[in-house]
Amino acid sequence: MKKIIAVAALGVATLGLAACDVEQTEEGDMPEVEGGNLPEYDVDAAEVTAEPTTEEVEVPALDVDVEEADAGEEGE
Repeated sequence: MKKIIAVAALGVATLGLAACDVEQTEEGDMPEVEGGNLPEYDVDAAEVTAEPTTEEVEVPALDVDVEEADAGEEGE
């Protein structure tokens, strides 16, 4: 169950990152012994609008025949 949750979370994170527009705004340098300069990025996330709707779904009626076993025949 934990594996399914982890895979689902990874999928959601991947979709979230795929919806972003990333532009590098500054070049980076290799860090020296005392420091360095990391690259800077400007990230614009996608705008998502969701509105709830109500749908009526027709569900077919099922006819199921079940035979009941006698109490004496269960363990045999």
